[in-house]
This record gives sequence, structure tokens and C-alpha cells, in this order.
Amino acid sequence: MQMSIVKIDKPEDTNFVLGQSHFIKTVEDMHEALVTAVPGIRFGLAFCEASGPCLVRWSGTDQAMIDLACKNAEAIGAGHSFIVFLGDGFFPINILNAIKQIPEVCRVYCATANPVDVVIVETEQGRGILGVVDGFSPKGVEGEADIAHRKEFLRKIGYKA
Repeated sequence: MQMSIVKIDKPEDTNFVLGQSHFIKTVEDMHEALVTAVPGIRFGLAFCEASGPCLVRWSGTDQAMIDLACKNAEAIGAGHSFIVFLGDGFFPINILNAIKQIPEVCRVYCATANPVDVVIVETEQGRGILGVVDGFSPKGVEGEADIAHRKEFLRKIGYKA
């Protein structure tokens, strides 16, 4: 058994969702869930098939995001993993529940625009995701000014009234 780290390769502000599913049907079901949840969404998704021809299956509405998803799925190479990259202006908060409601989705490891390291284990059989390192470690506890900034930011971007 070997462990390794795969860094998600993406533009700095690009959001993505990384998870695990259990069935080739994931690609079509996830595509339908995303376009239903957010009409006009731009995304690319890739799914690492874990049996049969073991291909990286893909779909999406934005070729650059599809290419990014396929590139990262190949690098991760873990059976039944999926990755969804979102175009500019689209965010995980708007699609995460739709993804989690897909019957074949087993888990979501992260939904972020942060730098992410994926912790991989490899055996003679194949590769699996042990977990992720999402962003950076805390540098302290927020104070009153930090609380005010957080609240102002959420209202500025339209997530609080």
C-alpha cells in the first residue's frame, strides 16, 4: 500500500465539488441535477468508472470546465470518485444539496475554491480517496472586527439581507 497527495489543479478562484458515487448513471443524473438546480449553469464533471472499461466518464456545459474535470479526475484516479468544476459566478452552495440528493452519491469530500490536496491510497487493486486537506489551518479566533467583516461580506455578496 502506498499513500500519495494529488493537488487539485485549477485557477485560483474556481469552485469545485469532489465526492464519491457508486454507479455509471452518476454522470447523467448529476448533469440533470445541476442544470435543474441552476438554469444556465456552466460546469464540467468527470467520474472515474471503477469496473468494466474503467474510463473517466464526463459531461457538462462548459468545455474549459469539462477539460479541467477530466484532467483532475485522471490525476486522482480513484474508482467511483467524481469532480465537478463550476464556471465563474457559480458556487457550490447553489448545487450541493442537489448533488447530495442524487441516489448514487455516497459522500462529498469538499466543496470549495480553496487549494486542495487529495490524500490517496493505492493498493494492488486500485486507488481510493482517504480524505482532503481543504485550504489552510486557522491563524486564530475571530474578534469583533472580524465578525463585522464577515457579516458585511455576506450581505455584500447577497447571501444575507
